[in-house]
Amino acid sequence: MPDAAKLCRISGKVQGVWYRAWTVEQAQIRNLNGWVRNLGSGDVEALFAGPADKVADMIAACHQGPRAARVANVAVEDFAGDIPEGFAQTSDA
Repeated sequence: MPDAAKLCRISGKVQGVWYRAWTVEQAQIRNLNGWVRNLGSGDVEALFAGPADKVADMIAACHQGPRAARVANVAVEDFAGDIPEGFAQTSDA
């Protein structure tokens, strides 16, 4: 069971700018479990699970994102569902 599991909804210019691929890379560097996907609204949704400090660091990084992204907001909520092993990009919602 991870120390922390957070569901994040990232809004702004976050699709078509390599945000998901960047998120996978950054989450794997931090050894987090979870996933990232595009939403039909134009937002990106991500689940981060692992040590609380690493999850917090990842969420902080999401406020910046990759170079071409323009993040307007990162909404964070606790997550209590199933958490996959590893971190991957999943199908769009």
